[in-house]
Amino acid sequence: MANDPTYADDTTHDLALCRYGRAYQARTNGLSQNSSPSGKATTRDATLSRSVVIHVQSVSKKFPDGKGERWVIEDVSFKIEPQQATVIRGPSGVGKTTLLNLIAGLIQPDKGEIELNLKDSSVPISLNRLNTRELLRFRRDHIGFVYQFFNLVPTLTVQENVLLPLALTKRGHLRDQALDRLHKLGLRSHVNAFPAQLSGGEQQRAAIARAVAHEPQFLFADEPTGNLDAENSAEVFKLLWDEHDRLGTNLVVATHSDDIGAYAASTIQLA
Repeated sequence: MANDPTYADDTTHDLALCRYGRAYQARTNGLSQNSSPSGKATTRDATLSRSVVIHVQSVSKKFPDGKGERWVIEDVSFKIEPQQATVIRGPSGVGKTTLLNLIAGLIQPDKGEIELNLKDSSVPISLNRLNTRELLRFRRDHIGFVYQFFNLVPTLTVQENVLLPLALTKRGHLRDQALDRLHKLGLRSHVNAFPAQLSGGEQQRAAIARAVAHEPQFLFADEPTGNLDAENSAEVFKLLWDEHDRLGTNLVVATHSDDIGAYAASTIQLA
């Protein structure tokens, strides 16, 4: 039921994490969490830790801003259950992309820890403790990422772009499934086209097909509809949820859209 985007659990818990007046609120359906006086997440049920696949613990990230350094994310904590769809929402500039990139291991936090639990491992992986090569391998093998600006390789055809993750992860046995997925996403007639020959909606569909080709456990999407019209946006959201259901992935989407929140099992609100 948790994977069904139309499913709404009557049991809702709110987790609020505040710093300097800025509120980070996680609205979760069916997650047994509450907020402690210190602002850090606590669990009501000790057994919950065994069912957590993404654990963000007191994470902070700063960037230079011309006048020194500015904390974009500060003291953020939350947990996500297996196969759950989660939305990070908030206005532009609030830190949605930064938080998503931290969880995906694209950047490292300045404080705190991020742990991801793999299906085939009983020991959580701390992204902070991986060296550059280990982190690259982890992302390559276990993470799919959909970008706002598509990030397709312009010199490769649609088919070559989609099959690229299989070559990198040595999962060639998934080739037929990846091509079949490309066809089901309505790109059968465009497999030999280059990205520049596609519309924005078609490029994003190809990007989704590439992101899931190696069947990752974690699927992240950063403002995936930011450059699309309303019709294509609705289609992309549906495709992401279809792939999330099909593969049983953990899906985390950063967006300012108000239309996607109802589909998610949990929402992290940055304000």
